[in-house]
Formats: sequence, C-alpha cells, structure tokens
Amino acid sequence: MGVSTSSPEKGISVVTVDFPPVNALPVHGWFDLADAVRTAGRDPEIRCVVLTAEGRGFNAGVDIKEIQREQDGRERDGRQRDGRRGATGHGALIGANRGCAEAFAAVYECEVPVVAAVRGFCLGGGIGLVGNADAIVASDDATFGLPELDRGALGAATHLARLVPQHLMRALYYTSRTATAAELHAHGSVWRVVPRAEVLDAALELAREIAAKDGQLIRLAKSAINGIDPVDVRRSYRFEQGFTFEAGLSGVADRVRSTFGQETSGEEDR
Repeated sequence: MGVSTSSPEKGISVVTVDFPPVNALPVHGWFDLADAVRTAGRDPEIRCVVLTAEGRGFNAGVDIKEIQREQDGRERDGRQRDGRRGATGHGALIGANRGCAEAFAAVYECEVPVVAAVRGFCLGGGIGLVGNADAIVASDDATFGLPELDRGALGAATHLARLVPQHLMRALYYTSRTATAAELHAHGSVWRVVPRAEVLDAALELAREIAAKDGQLIRLAKSAINGIDPVDVRRSYRFEQGFTFEAGLSGVADRVRSTFGQETSGEEDR
C-alpha cells in the first residue's frame, strides 16, 4: 500500500498509487506521490513516466475522512475547554492543500513526459493529476469529474479546463457531474480509450514510443511546451485553493462535509 516505482523496460518508469479502498489519498500520500514523480523525472535514464493506480479506480481525491477526524477532534477539544466549538487546528486541510499542489506540480514539472493510465473513477485530486499529465490513456469505464462542491471544497477547475472546453468545465464543476472517457476522447484530451484490462499496456505502448526519442531532446521538448503554456497551472491552482481555505475557516466546508457519507458511500459512487 502507498506509492511505488518500477521500471518495466528501458527508459520508462511506472509510478503506481495504491491506497485502498478507493485511492483517496491522505496528506502523506500526496507528498509521496510528488517525490516519486520528481525522482523518476530526474533519472537521466528515464524518458517517460507512466502514472497509474491499483484497485477500483485511479483516484478519489483527498481523504476527506482524515479532515473529518481532525474536525471532530477540534469540536471535542473546544467543548472540553469552554463548552464552545474549537476554532484552531487546520493541519489536515493545510496539509492536503499543500500536498495536492506539490503532486500536481510534480506531474506538470516532471522533466520528462508523463502518461496517465486511468481505470475507473478519476475524481477531485485525480483531475489535478491527469489535467497536468502530458497524455491520458483511459479505460472504457473511466469517469472524470470534480465533486468538490459536494465535499465542502473548491479547486482543480484549473486542471478540468485542460480536459474540456470552458463552458462544459463550468457546468461539470457547478453540478459535480462526471464525463466519460469517450467524451474526453471526443474533446481530444484522452489519447486512447481501451478495455480496462488493456490500460497499462496501452499507456506503456505510448510511453515506449516517447522513450524511443533522444533523451536530452525529449527533456528540452517538455520544457519548451511548458514554456508556451498559456496558463501558469501552479499559480492558478493555488489561487483556487485560497477559496477552499476560506470555506474551511468560515465553517461552510465543515457544514457540507458533515453530510459526507450520508447520501453516498464515497466519491467512487458518483
């Protein structure tokens, strides 16, 4: 369980995420993922990184229960102190904010191209990862979306906007609806849609083609493409996160998160 790295063939590094049951990452998981991707990209022998996940889905975002546990602890501590709700202790929220920012940036800033191999659900933080990847291969049962408003959060519209047109991004964001792999393929943001069992093989096929290029030149190409990107994704996402933290401090996020799990068993059910 956790984040692991393997090199199945020359020039390719596979970073695998495995946080059962739904790959909702705790704070340390985001930082571990960032470290793994950056380390792989720095290896002079590596020319392409494949990012994938074990289990039912690619990513279910932040581990909201970790934040809820801290919230519950604040409430207990506050009642013990003076009978009122505690007003401090936002370590999990801050950690998740910083961890997501680092993981998303690590994918975008990786020195070599990153291919995301997506099976099943790709939600919340998963959108941040694939939106910053260089290419996406997805299973025919894959779904992509941001249920943030249903989870007392904001963010990753920056990355969803890299997958779908502007007005569709807004509609998906406001409704918490998802888009299928086939729909994203039609928009040009998913490279290939294949049966679930063939996702990793298809991602490795693309990675193999990329890794056949000159190693120094492919790194220059990655830097050049990032350099002409019209959006500074790191700054744009951090701007969004400021509103997430405002929602947390104002109590809005706690109010919404308090209903998490009552209507659905988790993000993967969306």
